[in-house]
Amino acid sequence: MATIGVIGAGSWGTALAKMLAESGHDVTLWAHRAEVARDITTTRENTTYLPGFPLPVTLRATADLAQATRDKDVLLSVSPSHVVRTVMTEAMPHLTGDPYLVTASKGIEEASLLTMAGVLEEIVGSAHAGRVCALSGPSFAREVAAHMPTAVTIGARDHEVSATVQRVFTTGYFRVYSSDDLIGVEIGGAVKNVIAIAAGVSDGLGFGSNTRAALITRGIAETARLGAALGANPITLSGLAGVGDLVLTCTGELSRNRNVGLRLGRGEALADIVGDMKMVAEGVKNARSVHALAAKLGVEMPITEQMYAMLYEAKPPREVVTDLMARGLKAEFSHRH
Repeated sequence: MATIGVIGAGSWGTALAKMLAESGHDVTLWAHRAEVARDITTTRENTTYLPGFPLPVTLRATADLAQATRDKDVLLSVSPSHVVRTVMTEAMPHLTGDPYLVTASKGIEEASLLTMAGVLEEIVGSAHAGRVCALSGPSFAREVAAHMPTAVTIGARDHEVSATVQRVFTTGYFRVYSSDDLIGVEIGGAVKNVIAIAAGVSDGLGFGSNTRAALITRGIAETARLGAALGANPITLSGLAGVGDLVLTCTGELSRNRNVGLRLGRGEALADIVGDMKMVAEGVKNARSVHALAAKLGVEMPITEQMYAMLYEAKPPREVVTDLMARGLKAEFSHRH
């Protein structure tokens, strides 16, 4: 059994901490807000971010970052992507030993255009960088908390690292596959939130299954192009961390990003939607960072481009869909020999 620190007590961090504690691991869950840690300790439930799910008495909650970081076999980073660098930089002075560093946050950092594993590698330096890995795949927090069968992927540069963490996280209902394609596992998780907003917009405008299927499929094409430019294996993006996560986030009722798009498509203002939300919809911020990364690498990503225009340049949703359909005609695949 492993000693694990989970950094971030949102819905996903709490669901993973619950699962790991139920498996018999020694788990400490860090909450940014002291009242959330107190709530978990006194009620045995995270009533703010994961209401309705009793948490094991063995699961410790704390607002003390040192307590959650020190003397751990595994350190799991689950903060929103835009604060991962800040939180984990604060955690680093308390790091002892050589723990596995797992990111379950999905996104591209806006300033550096690095993935979350890239951010962690930069923070911990070369001494620990080989222990960094990423957990990704189609996994709504509430369904994992309810023990619904779920399959995900753990990616690391070193097979031994991914295989070890794979064994720690696997349970009777949470099946973990390993991968040595770290960037491939991560890029699918970063882009899918942007495409999910587009799928939600389509649904909000009253378009049907044809439109949604087209957006998902062309979203896979965009993700694959960006992944290829970063050195990812295209097969990774046909798996759980790519197609699997994209389908879930574009179609699932629990998808925060799809719901943002749905409300935008129905005519609501972005500021009102974001103001209503208790939890972060990563796609809103990642539309900007993925758009910037694509521009930097010279990768064509028309759906991402239109989402950026809608979210940050006030382009009307219906105009976004019209412009996507009116693009110049081309072959679906460009076959190079």
